[in-house]
Amino acid sequence: MENGNLGNSRKPIRSYRDLEVYQNLYRVQIKVLVEIVPKLPKEEKFDLADQMRRGCKAPPALLAEGFAKRYQKRNWQKYLDDCIGECNEMTNHLSVCIDIYHHYIDPSVCKELIEAYDISSRQLNTLGKTWRNFHEAY
Repeated sequence: MENGNLGNSRKPIRSYRDLEVYQNLYRVQIKVLVEIVPKLPKEEKFDLADQMRRGCKAPPALLAEGFAKRYQKRNWQKYLDDCIGECNEMTNHLSVCIDIYHHYIDPSVCKELIEAYDISSRQLNTLGKTWRNFHEAY
């Protein structure tokens, strides 16, 4: 508890890869690409599967791109807001999988992924507020 540190062992953020939310979204992306998309029926290959392939890749990519603009308050916030929007879109797609394609995919995996996207959205919201407050103090 030196210097008021209450056991916080977080590493400094030097890269977008250091962001916990990025790491979580990257893991979720891999899970969607490996465990959900390939199991959807063939008639969804060019529709829902394609949307999910692109949609799950967007949040970590937006964070990576936006991190370069993290000191430009409006630009950084736009990237964070877009990430949240993509998380919401993926939650919708996963809900469709549960309701319509539960014979092809494991609904419990979709529910786990929905929860991960919900957590990520909250992390992104907190990141935006924390980052803004941190930079306004200096």
